[in-house]
Amino acid sequence: MILVTLGTQDKSFERLLKAVQKEINSGNIKDKVVVQAGYTKFKSKDMEIFELVPIEEFDTLIKKCDLLITHGGVGSIIAGLKNNKKVIAVPRLKKFGEHTNDHQLQIIKNFSNAGYILELNNFNKLGEVIKESKSFKPKKYNSNTKNMINLITSYINNDSKKFHPIRRLLLFVIILLLLYLLLNNLK
Repeated sequence: MILVTLGTQDKSFERLLKAVQKEINSGNIKDKVVVQAGYTKFKSKDMEIFELVPIEEFDTLIKKCDLLITHGGVGSIIAGLKNNKKVIAVPRLKKFGEHTNDHQLQIIKNFSNAGYILELNNFNKLGEVIKESKSFKPKKYNSNTKNMINLITSYINNDSKKFHPIRRLLLFVIILLLLYLLLNNLK
């Protein structure tokens, strides 16, 4: 099964679904295709399309898929990597109204250069990249969450002592909030 995720951005990413449909029509994609489309409105008799799914269902879909084709969101890419999936990432671009800027280009480039994912910038090459994914051996992803927690703990225990007690308390609350957000996004 191929899982296509477009994220939760409030802008359409129809270009990617049109490219997937083109590969289905040409026979390059024969697998079942499930799509988490977010705010993208797209009709297809060949794909099972959901707007947004609960996180538990999303996790189940990630575990079941053989290939993840995703937008360039860090959360989606890491979800695939944590589940040892082959990932093809495609950036949403500002010039097409798919995002507010082009930061996903750099995110995808960094993950691709490090050997974790396959990068797709030209939709006409989707079939070739899918074929390449069959022999692609992604670099094993190792979470750095424990190291981040240790760095923050060390900072709280040592470096923050030079701050006024109220500032230290405020800093501690901010760090706890950041840790909470980090841990919930990396589960």
